[in-house]
Amino acid sequence: MNRRWLLVAVAALALAPPAIGQKKGAKELRWGTDPTGGGPYIYKDDPNGFYVGFEVEFAEYLAKKLGRTSTPVEAEWSTLPELLDKPRAGEKGIDIVLNGYEARDDLKAKYAATVPYYQYRLQLVARKDDEAVTGWPDLGPQKKRIGVLEGSVAFDYCNKRYPGQVVPNKDVATMFNAVADKTHADVTVQDNPACVFYVSDPQYKDKFKLVDDGRQPGAYVIYLRKDDKELQYELDNAIKEGLKDGTLRKMYKKYGIWNADQEWLCKELTGDFPPDDAGTVERAGRGGAGTLWPLIPQLVKAAGMTIFLAVASFPLAMLAGVVIAVGRVYGPGGVRVPFAVYVEVVRGTPLLLQLYFLFFILPKWLPFIAFDPLFIGVLGLAINYAAYEAENYRAGILSVPRGQMEAALALGMTPFTAIRTVIVPQAARVVIPPVTNDFIALFKDTSVCSVILITELTRKYNELYNFNRDLVVELAFLTAGLYLLMSYPLAVLARVLERRLGTASGGSR
Repeated sequence: MNRRWLLVAVAALALAPPAIGQKKGAKELRWGTDPTGGGPYIYKDDPNGFYVGFEVEFAEYLAKKLGRTSTPVEAEWSTLPELLDKPRAGEKGIDIVLNGYEARDDLKAKYAATVPYYQYRLQLVARKDDEAVTGWPDLGPQKKRIGVLEGSVAFDYCNKRYPGQVVPNKDVATMFNAVADKTHADVTVQDNPACVFYVSDPQYKDKFKLVDDGRQPGAYVIYLRKDDKELQYELDNAIKEGLKDGTLRKMYKKYGIWNADQEWLCKELTGDFPPDDAGTVERAGRGGAGTLWPLIPQLVKAAGMTIFLAVASFPLAMLAGVVIAVGRVYGPGGVRVPFAVYVEVVRGTPLLLQLYFLFFILPKWLPFIAFDPLFIGVLGLAINYAAYEAENYRAGILSVPRGQMEAALALGMTPFTAIRTVIVPQAARVVIPPVTNDFIALFKDTSVCSVILITELTRKYNELYNFNRDLVVELAFLTAGLYLLMSYPLAVLARVLERRLGTASGGSR
């Protein structure tokens, strides 16, 4: 191509107008969400397709109004507001929380909130064949087990009125399954959008009934940082405009969740009712994979993340464990005591709590550092397992006869050289079985990393399980098989090393 025409083409691209609804160089509108919660908020009809749901479309609408691009950031539902506390410069930070979060005083005290974008009520759902449940008054006397979403308004409402009967869970779909299968819950209390979605779901055909009227009306709002005044103003205006011009009405009708409460909300925020000419809207349904094959690549990819977390963190844990063990056995008091405290504190506290501290609390003390979730995941696992490996190696070191160290020193070796070349190699032979067991356990413990924005195998299983409930058994066996494929070669390798080195089998955890 002629150089002149090349320059003209480049200039034309540079001067081309931005895409409709986006400003040139538009930045992202990063919104925190938890897809495992399911419909109608955010879910998948096609396992290999894009997310759908009324909040997905709502986020796209808001992003278009603001001249941004909509970017969902996946995390566990209960920790979404915490992501607003991340350093603004952080690569994985979010701008807003948009995932069926109720207007709550405790959250409003810490974060800014927009005007409501949806008015909900708590709805009671029971099995269609359960004739004993005809209304809310039946729950108490009959001691019905009530499944609710942990940390939600429904949880607080039911816990105060029906103490001892509440069965909390982090997943809405799990509660509906428990009621349908007559296992862990007799009824469930959820926000009415979720109830409408699951009751009309073909997977639950003729299984559920909506009981009595909705209670405890409330509102969904968007949470954001308190100093994001301009963003809050833009979001408020976009919500009001969407209600007034019928955009949100059309969107909500698509998912079957438009009702009289939304008419009232529109009147309350805009002074008028939405137009009636929104048109006939085809109800959004829920498809389903129907087959396991499209899901396998997603599980395999998530298994790759599990392998990476384990392989990246365990060598660090082993190295730190050796240092700590040697320090506790041969170090001075100023070294032994801190190492002993470290081991006891780490072993005595849950891994989940340690990851939470590293990812959510530590950045508040060090706001100038952008902590990447993957880095925190590897670091947290290494710190946790280092304590256990330290005890393994300490036991191995103590099993080496004292005369070995004395003989090495008598031959002129320095203490460091004696430890490195005589003591540690002999201890390593003894600790092969427990160290291998810990490595295998680490593959399963990586599932805890889902709390810090990492999608590994267990989280991906939970997500696919919610979107493909007709394949529950198949997904469970496939996920278990992938974990077995990751861990079994390690067990075989450990047995080979044991035979070669003449060590005995054992375990440490």
